[in-house]
Amino acid sequence: MKKINKVILSGGGTGGHIFPALAIANEIKKRNPDAEILFVGALGRMEMDRVPAAGYKIIGLPVMGFPRKPSLKIFAFFRKLIQSASMAKQIVRDFKPEVAIGVGGYASGPLLRAAAKKNVPSLIQEQNSYAGITNKLLGKKVNSICVAYDNMEKFFPAGKIIITGNPVRENLIQEQDKKEALEYFKLNKDDKVILIVGGSLGARSINNSVLKNIKKIADSGVKVIWQTGAIYFDRIQNELKESKPENLQIHKFITHMDLAYSVADLVISRAGAGTISELCLVGKASILVPSPNVSEDHQTKNAMALVEKNAALMVYDHEIDEKLFPLAFQVVSDTKKCETFSVKIKELAKPDATKTIVDEVEKLIK
Repeated sequence: MKKINKVILSGGGTGGHIFPALAIANEIKKRNPDAEILFVGALGRMEMDRVPAAGYKIIGLPVMGFPRKPSLKIFAFFRKLIQSASMAKQIVRDFKPEVAIGVGGYASGPLLRAAAKKNVPSLIQEQNSYAGITNKLLGKKVNSICVAYDNMEKFFPAGKIIITGNPVRENLIQEQDKKEALEYFKLNKDDKVILIVGGSLGARSINNSVLKNIKKIADSGVKVIWQTGAIYFDRIQNELKESKPENLQIHKFITHMDLAYSVADLVISRAGAGTISELCLVGKASILVPSPNVSEDHQTKNAMALVEKNAALMVYDHEIDEKLFPLAFQVVSDTKKCETFSVKIKELAKPDATKTIVDEVEKLIK
């Protein structure tokens, strides 16, 4: 085992990028308690809060996403990109990392390009089944590319690809105490439970669909645990002040996601790569609602990778008001169907993903 002393981890923007990055950092620290780990993120994005809260230092770059529609923002994009490239070079020069790791997100591009120019061994962790443009370009420059899906040769040089799976939150790998989980959510062991999550920031269309189907939820007899996301929580609380059904629990953010998964018979979720990896690991029957607001429509491709293996169901975002809850109540009441989906999705799990990625990091340090 090669000792790791200095590492830069770059990326973020969503929990789907931050959780894997923190999982990799924690595994490096577990093996090398004295290792110095520096995160590089994008100013104003959630990693600037989440990473320090986890005990790691982070530097923010002013980088932003490429504007999707023609506008004057294009000038700001290029100005910030040039600034970020200059800062990234300085960071690499000052910190002198032995290895640089990119997990996706705006900051990964400038940082990994700067590292590659300085001949610092570099690795990409690509979470999705469809690689974004930044990672496709970086694939030519980095040494190794850790992926979660088959057939990624269409995006990256085949010789650099290692199938590792996606890192997930460490507490999900341990077996959960169902009794503790039932007590935490004040549920009975015979309750049928649907867990609704829209990612760490929430999902507007899923939240609106819940609001439009409140009467169906109230009449269903199914317990529903709903994570709204911080952006939507206050509005939803206010809207349901007089009409919240007793069988509906509303949470801004579920800290103990391990316990939530443990009690759920069915999960309704976006199809971000990190969430899908978690669902595979915990083996939960799922209805995936891919976000239409992501680059290259990669969430639909993530979801289809499961649907084609009969490991999950999918409802398109524009159909959810009519189709989501009738389908959800039908599936959750069919124990055999839930068990079949649970077995199929569990077959796709890669519980050792984080360890395998850090093994690759060690190989890069000569």
